[in-house]
Amino acid sequence: MSNTFDDVRRHLASGDIPSAVRALRPLADTAAPGELAAEVGPLAEAVGFDDLAEAAKKAARKPGDPQGLFDFGYLCIEHGIAFAAVPALREVLRLAPGSARRVLSELVAALEAEDRHAEATQELLRHEALLEPWPGQYLVAYNALLAGDVATARAKAAGLPAPDDDTWSWAYGRLSRMLERARAAAQVAPLDAADLRGWQFALTGTLLGTLSPHGFEVMTGRYAYLSDSYQACRRGLDRLSAALEAAGHRPDAVSALPGRSDGILALAAAEILGLEKVPYDPDRPGTLLVAYDLSAHDEDVQAGLRDRAPGQVLYEHASRWTEPGTVPADFSCLQRQLGSEPWGEQLRVDGRGEADARPAEAIARDIVTADGAETDPGDGSAPAGADTDAAFRAFAAAVAPLWLTGPRSALRSTGPVRSNRF
Repeated sequence: MSNTFDDVRRHLASGDIPSAVRALRPLADTAAPGELAAEVGPLAEAVGFDDLAEAAKKAARKPGDPQGLFDFGYLCIEHGIAFAAVPALREVLRLAPGSARRVLSELVAALEAEDRHAEATQELLRHEALLEPWPGQYLVAYNALLAGDVATARAKAAGLPAPDDDTWSWAYGRLSRMLERARAAAQVAPLDAADLRGWQFALTGTLLGTLSPHGFEVMTGRYAYLSDSYQACRRGLDRLSAALEAAGHRPDAVSALPGRSDGILALAAAEILGLEKVPYDPDRPGTLLVAYDLSAHDEDVQAGLRDRAPGQVLYEHASRWTEPGTVPADFSCLQRQLGSEPWGEQLRVDGRGEADARPAEAIARDIVTADGAETDPGDGSAPAGADTDAAFRAFAAAVAPLWLTGPRSALRSTGPVRSNRF
């Protein structure tokens, strides 16, 4: 087994801890828990996680000690390497079945942190006799839904009593809203493992305006790196206009979140939609709030957006799908991992070009006058007709009664539609 970890050790020796962790991740589920702990220990020491380093040493010395493995797994979750907790906690379940309820809770937390919701569902169902309605049966329904198993989620949710503890009331409401949105989306969408628009709405309430026509087999409608364009900005606002029309809703003003890019996009939105631009106020009702990228804003700004004022619409142009903890917009033009604004520094063959220093009004005019029609045919990998204007309008009309309802609850999962990161 020692040769298996050569890359991990090489990166550690060079001080490249992120690369060492990436090299360790695919090895975790096939390594013996004691051997895995022996590799985690030096990594934890290198970054100053002394408690994890000590727990790893103990687990490596005594891989048959359930308490030592549990402590190791728990601290792996706490320090952001939940993938290393999974095999350790599974071994504890095998060694000490009498402690299954406590261990199962941590194992499910580790699997959820890794977006492994199907496995979390399986583990919960395997120990279903131990589960109380809250949180046990709720977690079955929740993880089944995030894994794309709508039937199991509905069946388990149907048997859930309302929680006695107010601590779980928010979760009960969130699950109910997710299932209602999934039912609405399923009228016009397959809700399968490639239905990014359908699942985005079901899980977060976000209407996704456009899908990437490139690399659909691995990106399923998301972009990896995208150097943005004025045409894409215009297309997103045109799709927003179509969604508002389908919902029979018209904001009475536009305001920009506090950023230059937000301000540029808001100026364009105000002109395209024929609305007045007003100063930013997250509590102002009836307003279209415009952001270029919500993840660029700090927690204080995002916290003010979680509760929607009456009639308010939160628009985001470029959602960073690799940061799912961001407050979800009501409408997002596209999902990408990395990229730049059309007016920002552009990556070129000879290096980075300078950002556009023109006044915001001049740049906004470039968005307004751009042709928002889709001209990129892509590589032919996307399903035919999946992102036509007609397909989008049909989806928006089907989900309109549930759009713009409920709080904007962040979801720390990408859901059942998987895509490659780089």
